[in-house]
Amino acid sequence: MTRPNVAAGIDAGSSAIKVAIVCSVGGADGAVLATSVQRIRRRNVRDVARSAFDEACARAQVDPSTFDYIATTGDADPVDFGTGHFYGMTTHARGAVFLVPEARSALDVGALHARALRMDERGKVLGHRMTSQCASGTGQFVENIARYLGVPLEDVGAMSRNSTNAEEVSSVCAVLAETDVINMVSRGVTAPDILRGIHLSIAGKLARLLRSAGAEGVVALTGGLSLDDGLVEALRAALAGDSGKRGAASARVEVRTHESAPLAGAIGAALLGAFRFEQLRRRGRHLGPTSHDSRSTNDGG
Repeated sequence: MTRPNVAAGIDAGSSAIKVAIVCSVGGADGAVLATSVQRIRRRNVRDVARSAFDEACARAQVDPSTFDYIATTGDADPVDFGTGHFYGMTTHARGAVFLVPEARSALDVGALHARALRMDERGKVLGHRMTSQCASGTGQFVENIARYLGVPLEDVGAMSRNSTNAEEVSSVCAVLAETDVINMVSRGVTAPDILRGIHLSIAGKLARLLRSAGAEGVVALTGGLSLDDGLVEALRAALAGDSGKRGAASARVEVRTHESAPLAGAIGAALLGAFRFEQLRRRGRHLGPTSHDSRSTNDGG
């Protein structure tokens, strides 16, 4: 009988390090024991990765030397103590299915880009599309605008939903879009209306991305903007507006999120690490605490 194993997933993004510790049976199912999220800001990325990992270990009361597998995703360079690495689209797909079991598509909206994924019930990626435009549809752009407006990032969603006369940003370029915002402020456009307009602009891009990826059914949001309720509302509205168009894939799309959605990549990495550990165990190969799995960038399928 397969024994439960404990694995850690470390998602090293451009603006934050996310860590999840998961106890599972070969990565097929499991429970999240603890998580940690630390913003990088201007700190040394390696130090942030180690600090976030240690914080999660302390919360889970797990000795770092006892992990069966420490999986990285995103940028693996800052994490020099990982066992193996998995591609970001793979970990987000696996994490999305874990958090929203009905999901057969995922939309990862990160700090620097967005990507739409199609996957099966196991989280195996079947297809994907990624934004190729400038960063005006990403979390970093929203953060920059919030900082300029003097709005705490956690208040952006609620403020956007209070808009009464949204003014949408038309530019696809982040630099030009920020210039548009400066002009709006000078014209007296309110912060809620500016933020709502930004959300509508981003939502339009994300809706097109989902259509191009052939997303159907339940779509799980992941990544840093997945809990921005202003963006979630705007995306649902954009998809609903497309539902009357002939042949529109968005007519069959239902967007869902989860309180742990920003951690989907880390959770998925931990589950894939547990799967990989069991896969190697069955082949008679044992990975010790300091071992490196050089072939771990598979999709776990």
